[in-house]
Amino acid sequence: MGISDLFSLKGKTAIVTGAGKTTGLCYSMVLALNDAGAKVVLMDVSPEVHTIAKSLGGAEKNFYSVEADITNQASRQGGMAKSMELLGGRLDILLNGAGIQFRCDAIDYPEDKFRQIIDVNTSSLFFMCQEAARIMVKQGSGKIINIASMTSYVAGRRVVAYTTSKGGVMQITKALSVEWASLGINVNAIAPGYMITELTADMRDTETGKAHSARIPMGRWGKPEDLQGTTVFLASAASDYISGAIIPVDGGYLSG
Repeated sequence: MGISDLFSLKGKTAIVTGAGKTTGLCYSMVLALNDAGAKVVLMDVSPEVHTIAKSLGGAEKNFYSVEADITNQASRQGGMAKSMELLGGRLDILLNGAGIQFRCDAIDYPEDKFRQIIDVNTSSLFFMCQEAARIMVKQGSGKIINIASMTSYVAGRRVVAYTTSKGGVMQITKALSVEWASLGINVNAIAPGYMITELTADMRDTETGKAHSARIPMGRWGKPEDLQGTTVFLASAASDYISGAIIPVDGGYLSG
């Protein structure tokens, strides 16, 4: 197998959660998976996911859409069943990109917001992994890519729920790797640093945001496209002997 073949996703199938916005990280990762050859289902709670898949060329270009609420068991399982129907009964790649954020001083943090963030970012991510693994075990192979965060390593101010949730994503990734690597399932995570997305729009120009910018060795915030190479790498045969890894894509921030 040549080097280019190692990174090819030709004939592979994928599900990407959190793909209901063109402004988020997931949209860029969807494009990367498809460009490498994969047939991709965009899954999101928002009906906008159908418009996005259609705008990309729909089934003719191997983009499909499923509307599902991953925090609800019936909706999640129904979404998985529909996805498998669209993908022809095989699932090679699951990318868990769904995530939400809420900023507030910890002493005033609302209980409902805390629980909601843990539910979306951590609990539902695990249950999606579980659903995918039940399919992948029967196949004898599969790649699961979770989206962790720089806050999986270091705490952030005014984001106690998000920090907690992403610390959980790191540990879920490691725990599932320990259990599933011998079954042919690679479970890894990408940990983005400070990225230009809707989740960070409210803090990029603040004093805190400027302080973060000054600490990034590469001198800039990340763009969604900066995740594309790592996504294809973890989804492809090039990463077959990697499992339980959390790969920072942060412009060197964690090394500073």
